[in-house]
Amino acid sequence: MEKVQLPEHPVFEVVAAAAAELGVDAYVIGGFVRDLVLNRPSKDIDVVCVGDGIVLAALVAEKLPHKPKVTVFKNFGTAMLRADEWEVEFVGARKESYREHSRKPDVEQGTLDDDLKRRDFTINALGISLNKGSYGELIDAFDGIKDMKRKVLKTPLEPGITFSDDPLRMMRAIRFASQLGFDIDPDTFDAIMDNKERIKIVSQERITDELNKIVLSPTPSYGFKLLFASGLLHLIFPKMTELHGVETINGNSHKDNFYHTLQVLDNVAEVSDDLWLRWAAIMHDIAKPDTKRYSPKVGWTFHGHEDRGARMVPKLFKDLKLPLNEHMKFVQKLVKLHLRPIALVKDTVTDSAIRRLLFESGDDIDALMKLCRADITSKNDNKVKRYLQNFDKVEKRLVEVEESDKLRHFQPVITGEVIMETFDLKPSKMVGDLKHILTEAILEGKVKNEFDEAFAFLLERGKEKGLRQVNSTNN
Repeated sequence: MEKVQLPEHPVFEVVAAAAAELGVDAYVIGGFVRDLVLNRPSKDIDVVCVGDGIVLAALVAEKLPHKPKVTVFKNFGTAMLRADEWEVEFVGARKESYREHSRKPDVEQGTLDDDLKRRDFTINALGISLNKGSYGELIDAFDGIKDMKRKVLKTPLEPGITFSDDPLRMMRAIRFASQLGFDIDPDTFDAIMDNKERIKIVSQERITDELNKIVLSPTPSYGFKLLFASGLLHLIFPKMTELHGVETINGNSHKDNFYHTLQVLDNVAEVSDDLWLRWAAIMHDIAKPDTKRYSPKVGWTFHGHEDRGARMVPKLFKDLKLPLNEHMKFVQKLVKLHLRPIALVKDTVTDSAIRRLLFESGDDIDALMKLCRADITSKNDNKVKRYLQNFDKVEKRLVEVEESDKLRHFQPVITGEVIMETFDLKPSKMVGDLKHILTEAILEGKVKNEFDEAFAFLLERGKEKGLRQVNSTNN
């Protein structure tokens, strides 16, 4: 029997001693074993005992020097404690049976073999013995090590049953393939296609949790291509699948915006592990199918797709159960602005255009530029190189204007309160109009963002609108 070297940490020997004292067999199981074999970092340890996992956890906590608190999840029959940087979860070996309209199984006590059979994939159906006489021995009932070496994902049991019982495992299959760079066994992938409709019984929160892990994988396009090929993407994110396809009229074709989006996503992934910047890449062209038009004179156009896309972001986030907070606003802003830096690659670009971009993007200018660089995709390497060199010029100008005008946190020195006090106005459209006129003048470089000059400009514009100064305002 092959042996595996467990990490040097007392928790493993303490679990072994506690299990022996209780007269039960215990095993490290699942993802921790997989990652140990693959030499991937992991701090989550799952311990299965052929007995009561909660009782075992309590005794382990007593025996550990720091006496950690045990958190019990009675509904699941599990318990968890922390041992230094490790999070250790305990559960009794179990077997499961499923009902057609639920992914929550009926659970009863079982053997180690029963517990391994209920695992999603062979690479996760691995165990390491913590028992006297077999400590460190690898349990591999379904050739998980062989599949790991072949870089193949397979289910321990018949895949159709595995995915029908718990449809979230279809998402997990694609997530593991994307994270690990593994292939999915053909019979297993066929079963995903056959059972894709079953994903409808899974909560959106659980689906999106797996989707986010795919988005954060090293080459996320791989996961999305598998989602698309399996038909799952059409069910969980139909708006993204609408990007797929090429239409040709009179010999004029547009590019496939689905594969373009995946290339942009991969390009972003090479320079950032920010989940929300990656979501901005996914959504930057999301409105192109809705704005696509053909004109014999100019060919295919997608006018206004950035504005329409930005308006679509809140609903897409809501549908996907993504957070409707500053992360959503960040994605919305980048979708809205993603064409702006491209318009600045000309040598004739004005300082006012640079000011506007800095003003509107604020602290997100660096993320926006990463997205815009990623958006340059072409089979023509010289064209890509030329565009990227132009972006170098734009970024240099951004730095120069930012240093002179400090526009990243720009706010006009004349506030709405000053305008209302000066002209004795209540909150109204007039106040907003005056503030907008003043902001525009500052961004255009007509007025310096200094109180005296800006206040004089305000009085002139107010006079034009029939207003007169009622109160003197001091800086």
